[in-house]
Amino acid sequence: MERAWPRQGFAPRTKKAWLQYASYAGIGCLGLVLSWLSKDHPTAMPIWAPWDFSTPEYLATALVLLWFMQGLSSGAAMPIWRRVAFLTGLGLIYAVLQTHFEYCSQHMFFLNRIQHVVMHHLGPFLIALGGAGETIRRGMPAPLRQAITAKPVVAAMRILQQPFLAALIFSGSFAFWLIPSVHFRAMLDPRLYAVMNWTMVLDGILFWSLVLDPRPKPPARVSHGTRIALSVGVMFPQIVMGAIVSLSPRDLYPYYNLCGRIFPSMGAINDQHIGGLIIWIPPAMMSVVGMLVVLNGLRLHEDSIREVDKNAASLAALSSRWTGR
Repeated sequence: MERAWPRQGFAPRTKKAWLQYASYAGIGCLGLVLSWLSKDHPTAMPIWAPWDFSTPEYLATALVLLWFMQGLSSGAAMPIWRRVAFLTGLGLIYAVLQTHFEYCSQHMFFLNRIQHVVMHHLGPFLIALGGAGETIRRGMPAPLRQAITAKPVVAAMRILQQPFLAALIFSGSFAFWLIPSVHFRAMLDPRLYAVMNWTMVLDGILFWSLVLDPRPKPPARVSHGTRIALSVGVMFPQIVMGAIVSLSPRDLYPYYNLCGRIFPSMGAINDQHIGGLIIWIPPAMMSVVGMLVVLNGLRLHEDSIREVDKNAASLAALSSRWTGR
């Protein structure tokens, strides 16, 4: 007897696979077009398009966005406000790296500081607040999903997210790229410039994901008290760095005079003072907001515990009435 072909089970899988292939092909084609336009017709590009196209930065953003959408379509539960937070954080990081803002940030110190605060603080903060990790994993190809959950990767993450080391790397990386000689070299060397940007974004995501984890310990890596300490602790190095730069009477970053400022009326010292205030105030405010988010998470956790205890007590009282004990 001829065996029937399972059409209903085969067709949906094929359609889904073709949609995935088409998505990857579309990302690749769009990247090629943007790369060509950025290289050969930069003046024709609108301000929201890349000034200096970066394939790794484009692919990282596009693929993460694709996997996020695929994870949602596969049934991942995620509140609307978390989706908005994640997409806003991802969009802000892309905006300061792959639009004409990047050109401006290479010609004014205070704009460069805005770029770094977005890459290291605001964008990663919103991405961590969105808590989209599980949704993105659901949308990933299976081999990549297995790779990021391999034991060596998990062990490396545990090391990097040890509380003291996480705070040290978070504050230290921001300070390292502010060293005048290092900053000068990074702004002139395209490879070192890319390393600087990648370390800012990845370190920010690692740190804020540790601090803003909504879960209690366990399964979270650290307790709510430790997270509060981390959020407040990194505030003071930022204040010191900002004060040093903002109150310095001499030009610490001559690169911007060398390359030419897009606002010629703003002198080097004024530019530096404003940049120092941007280092000083917004990151400190982010730390306070982070502390408040963690405190709210602790409150919700304690409320849930009290609710469980209350339900358990009600169940015990009801049981005693029925059994007479």
